[in-house]
This record gives sequence, C-alpha cells and structure tokens, in this order.
Amino acid sequence: MKPPALLTSAFILLVSAILGSADDTKPTTTKLAPGEHTRSLQVGEIKRRYVVHVPGKYDTGRPTPVVIVFHGGGGNPQSMIRLTGMNAKSDEAGFIVVYPFGSGPLADNLLTFNGGGCCGYAMQKKIDDVGFTRAMLDDLAKVATVDTHRVFATGLSNGGIMSHYVASELSDRIAAIAPIGGPLMMDACHPTRAVSVMQFHGTADEFAPFKGGFGKGFMGGKGVTDFKSVEHTMQSWVKADGCKSEPKVVALPDKNDDGMKVTRKTWSGGRDGTEVVLIEIEGGGHTWPGQEPIIPQLGPSTMDISANDSMWEFFQKHPLKPASKNP
Repeated sequence: MKPPALLTSAFILLVSAILGSADDTKPTTTKLAPGEHTRSLQVGEIKRRYVVHVPGKYDTGRPTPVVIVFHGGGGNPQSMIRLTGMNAKSDEAGFIVVYPFGSGPLADNLLTFNGGGCCGYAMQKKIDDVGFTRAMLDDLAKVATVDTHRVFATGLSNGGIMSHYVASELSDRIAAIAPIGGPLMMDACHPTRAVSVMQFHGTADEFAPFKGGFGKGFMGGKGVTDFKSVEHTMQSWVKADGCKSEPKVVALPDKNDDGMKVTRKTWSGGRDGTEVVLIEIEGGGHTWPGQEPIIPQLGPSTMDISANDSMWEFFQKHPLKPASKNP
C-alpha cells in the first residue's frame, strides 16, 4: 500500500514531532488580554482552531492591525512561532498575530492548507481554508478590537501559497500579503481589488524551486508538487494590480558577507497605490530571512534582511482601500 501523498509532499518541512506540538487550551469567550490564546470555531462540519498572540501594548480602545501567519505543510502554529520570531515583532510594533491550524489526519501534526493548487491532505479533502480564514477573522473581531483596514497575511511554503490564495479570494478582507518560499499556485489570481504583494524567495530553494517545477521531497526524493515559478507569481500580480511592466531593481546591502546577495525588484504604479515587490535572495534556501533555520535541511537563511521588519514596513504602507474600477 502506498503511503498518503501528504507524507511524501515537498511541504512536510516543519515536522511537529521535531518542533513541538501546539498548545490546545480552551478558547476564551471574553475580550482577549495580552498573551497567547487558542480559540476554536465551527466552520461547516469541521472544528477549526487558531492561536492568537496579543502584544503587551495592546489597547482595547484602539483598532489594532492583524497579521495572519500560515504555517508550512507538516507544521502547526507552535512550529511557526519558533521559526518566524513573529511574536517578538508583534510585541515591538503592537499588532496582533494569528496562527491558524491547517488540517490533517492528526490533530496537531502533519497539517496543511488548501491553497488552491496545493497542498496534501487539505487539497485532497477539498478543505475550505478560505472560508475558515473569513470565519476566523469574524471570530477574532468578537474578542479583540481589530483594525479591519489593516489585516495582512504571510506564511512559509504551503503557508505562503495560502497567503496568495486568501489575497486572491478574500481581497475584501486582506489588505496586503508577504509570502515566503511559496508561489501563487493558480493560473491567475482574481482579487476584487488591487492587493499589494511582497514575495520573498531564495534562488537555491530546493523545495519550492525559484523557476518552478518539482522540488525535493522531505524524505529526500523528488517531491510530488509541480510548482508555479516565481516569475509566474510576480507577473500574475503585476497584471492583476495594473502595475508598470518593468520593475525598479535595487541591490540591498550585503551586511554579512555570507554569499547571499539580496535584490529588491519593485513593480510600482498599481491601482490605488498598490505595488508588487520581489525580495530575491541569491543562494537562499526554503527559509525565513533574518531567522536561523530550525531544520538545516531547509537550506541557508540570509541575515542581511529581516523578513519581519521588511514586511511590517510594507504592510504599514498598504492598508485596505475600496476597490476602484479596472481600467
């Protein structure tokens, strides 16, 4: 009998048996206080969960931005907390960070998201993760003072793919996205309003290849997913947002002499002030820039930039605006 495709997927990268299981506490029903909370909700016939980190400077009387962080395939919220360092950025900047649980045959481990063209269990079972994201935001609004014009999304790998998907399908709720190591896995995106995008991707990513195609599976062999390329991803958003056809290219400072040069390519001039940005990391792996890799097999991570700092600066520039008519 063949093993489930999930177990041979290129996205079983953040294995929870290595990184730890999620804390399954009971959800609170009152306004959230600073700290970490786990909430559950019913989406159709499925019980879903998410972890919320509320920063210490949170003020219930002030609408607060939210950053959704989707974990990679095979991961869970706790693995993503460790991998990204996003809680520290949340405490520094004052935004709420939300870590959704994906779906899988186990409660806390080997979880994936259905990102439209990937991945694993969630895609095979046709799990409605767009519907879950919408319901999750509705639930969060009951227990936190959310700035609905400043809801953003990021994620690594399968989580990056999911970020693209919610930007396409929930552009009425998601202001901007910053996926890492996960391409758009649809032939085209279909937002109802222009969405600014900042994509981080290493040219030496062996799991989600920069040029697309089949990457390396977690068990060392060939992966099962035929990935879209970074070029396809960027051009899809450039077209959807109505940006200029040629990007402005800037080489970022090489602070660490680690052999990984970082280039920022910006397609500006999109509708309603949107822009599409690629942070291209020469020699970078399937990793979170600015954070040391927890699993060495994922490849090298540049310390020349902080993905957390870069995306937060980007998010602050691009709040949700009403959709304008396409030209």
